[in-house]
Amino acid sequence: MDTMSVAAARRAALAAQGFTDPRPAGTPTRRHLRRVLSRVRLLQLDSVNVVVRAHYAPVFARLGGYDPALVDDAAWAHSARRPRLLVEYWAHEASLVPVEDWPLLQSGAKRPGWWRGYARIADRSPTLVDDVLAVVKESGPIGAGAIERALTGPANRAPGAWWNRSEVKKICEWLFGLGQLTTGTRRGFERLYDLPERVLPPEVLARRVDADQAARELTMRAATALGVATEPDLRDYYRLGPEVSRGAVAELVEEGVLEPVRVRGWRQQAYRHVAARVPRAVPGRALLCPFDPLIWERSRTERLFDFHYRIEIYVPEPKRVHGYYVFPFLLDGELVARVDLKADRARGVLRVPGAFAEPGTDHGRVAAELAAELRAMAEWLELTGVEVGERGDLAAPLAALCHTG
Repeated sequence: MDTMSVAAARRAALAAQGFTDPRPAGTPTRRHLRRVLSRVRLLQLDSVNVVVRAHYAPVFARLGGYDPALVDDAAWAHSARRPRLLVEYWAHEASLVPVEDWPLLQSGAKRPGWWRGYARIADRSPTLVDDVLAVVKESGPIGAGAIERALTGPANRAPGAWWNRSEVKKICEWLFGLGQLTTGTRRGFERLYDLPERVLPPEVLARRVDADQAARELTMRAATALGVATEPDLRDYYRLGPEVSRGAVAELVEEGVLEPVRVRGWRQQAYRHVAARVPRAVPGRALLCPFDPLIWERSRTERLFDFHYRIEIYVPEPKRVHGYYVFPFLLDGELVARVDLKADRARGVLRVPGAFAEPGTDHGRVAAELAAELRAMAEWLELTGVEVGERGDLAAPLAALCHTG
């Protein structure tokens, strides 16, 4: 069994996630987006919009400034010339995944999610399920609020007769979890439900994959995206169950797709995808949102980068250590700093309430590289500049650079 250093495992992970791919010299295109998707395999969705929606940020981290319409068109539009690339479903969490992965996620390999609790509403009110599907069939893509209004209009039964309005949204989420509804498009960030047969290609809907095969394919995708990983790391990428994941890993080892390796300092067995590259260096810089797949599994982030990271959105403000919505800063293959960010659209600036360097880093160089990347992010977000606050040991040098830059 090969033994790897943590530094080698880290470089393999960064390469697998696309950080050794050069950023486009010109305007990023759909081809560049496809390349990112081939690395990360999915983009997590999240409602927080302090800086930018979570599904846009990992693409910026890898491509630099790009038109967000690239993602929008790939996820929520379709034409013969530019077919839909992505569909929404539960993967890591609510995510955008390649359309061809739909049968894998519908195979039974994944455990039912939190929405399974809504089955009791469906059991109690089966007619409501039929009514919701009928409204979507007739009027979709359509939001949950519009479905409620359609079901409670003058020609329909009065609300509260045998179901209440909140149950409509729950049934929509339950049907979404079952794959009987998906997202046709979005209005702002509102999900507009539609039938899968109007969103996905017939050949994708027709494909049937048994749960064991799907688990192997999902685990292989996770291994491709992670490079070097423990079994729990692989399991977490698509949120498979422990037994299913362990079985899939064992089969992929037997098939020669995964190689068991030791990573010095890791307590658990690691696995390397046979195609994983270990570059000698990973130059470049990137701001990573809290839901970037490189860092979303916090224990893995600590093992790879010696970087303790927690999102503090739900921590009371007086108890926050670094800030509300903190982006780690990647520089030449290391996480060297973290910045609390907020897009102040009313004032047209990217605010940095706090900036913190990691121990042992060159504050001058880190500040200079971070200032350049913050200016690039501000330009991408169509903001006029960067405004740095006073919190953190990197704030003063960063403020001087952003003011003069």
